[in-house]
Amino acid sequence: MLSNIKNVLKVHDLRNKILFTIGMIVVYRLGVGVRVPGIDGAAVDQLKSQTQSAGALGFLNLFSGGAFASFAVFALGIMPYITASIIMQVLGVVIPKFEQWQEEGAVGQRKLTQATRYLAIAIALLQASGLTYIFGTGRGQAFFGSARNVPNVVLLDPFMPRALLAIISLVAGTALMMWIGELISQRGIGNGMSILIFASVVDNLPRDYKALLDEKKIVVFIVLVIVSLLTLVSVVRMELGQRRIPVQFAKRVVGRRMYGGQNTYIPLKVNQAGIIPIIFASSVLLLPVLFTNVIGVSRNAAGEATGIRAELIKLVNNYIVNSQNVVYVLIFSLMIVAFAYFYNAIAFDPIKQADQIRRQGGFIPGIRPGPQTERYLAKVVNRITLPGALFIALIAILPNIILWIGNTRSFPFGGTTVLIAVGVALEVMRQIDSQLMLRNYEGFLK
Repeated sequence: MLSNIKNVLKVHDLRNKILFTIGMIVVYRLGVGVRVPGIDGAAVDQLKSQTQSAGALGFLNLFSGGAFASFAVFALGIMPYITASIIMQVLGVVIPKFEQWQEEGAVGQRKLTQATRYLAIAIALLQASGLTYIFGTGRGQAFFGSARNVPNVVLLDPFMPRALLAIISLVAGTALMMWIGELISQRGIGNGMSILIFASVVDNLPRDYKALLDEKKIVVFIVLVIVSLLTLVSVVRMELGQRRIPVQFAKRVVGRRMYGGQNTYIPLKVNQAGIIPIIFASSVLLLPVLFTNVIGVSRNAAGEATGIRAELIKLVNNYIVNSQNVVYVLIFSLMIVAFAYFYNAIAFDPIKQADQIRRQGGFIPGIRPGPQTERYLAKVVNRITLPGALFIALIAILPNIILWIGNTRSFPFGGTTVLIAVGVALEVMRQIDSQLMLRNYEGFLK
């Protein structure tokens, strides 16, 4: 390990990329501490205490690296860009123009990237406006009904000038994060957006484990640390797991030379979707909350909510967004599995893959080219999607299971955190290894 680190430091280009990436992460973490102007500090402190246990609040705070709880300029995190990327990927299947761009190589990719940026800014504008309205007009408690003591008003009076400044600051923060992420992708190591997400989710781990140690006895703490390590090993093995479909290419004689005849394989990851199903499921579960806030509620003379709408709001708060409820866990798990199949159906097209194999003169041993290859590939993808989907669903609800069994307020290393941390770390290590092996050095991954 030490010799590999020395090899990294020896390579001038690789060393500069790593240092540049670290520098950009430092700039990003400094931005997390810059609070939006016109915010009530006492209300923000109250909001921080609620992000530790509330499902919706905790999810938003996780992807912002703590910026949401501080109502910083990076409070929206990288979520607008992630949402825009997912939307563009889905639209690439249904809109012929986007599909044409995907097939144009680097030129088409630049067009898609530019369209994703514009869409991300539009989403950030909508989210910033909604966030400012919710926490600036006393609707914080109503929106996050599963959390207790959510501050009603975070924005100081008067509302309108300060609200406009807050919206501009939040959108500008998202644009700055996208720029930092693209700089890391161009001049650093790894995917810039993934690196920023990684920095966000692992930032609070030492602090969370320290709080866990203060809350629980040393024996319980050790058991939870062992569970974290076992979870880490399981996710690493699942992330590296793949089904290799062998492909043979027929020999061709061109002039006096013979081409082809080599054997290769199509690597299909067990967990192709990554954390996308978790993001999808978490976003969809927030829609009933938006709906209940739009329809409003009638109140009696004592100020108590009444009528069918009040019962609907109560139902949503107790069973849809309450992460400690069994119904929420079941719905969340089923939605993750469903979205895993949905995403894999979009990301992997058996028809296109079979056609590409046929045009290159290849075939799968024992399978005829054409429709039989398409059906075979679709069958294999559906079979390996199920264990991958069940696994990420289990990892996503693992914190809830730990909360029930261990009677603790939070579990730092579980769910989305471990999936992101492992996925990004493996990708960065692969890139470092490729740079080292290119210069005849031994890599980290064996």
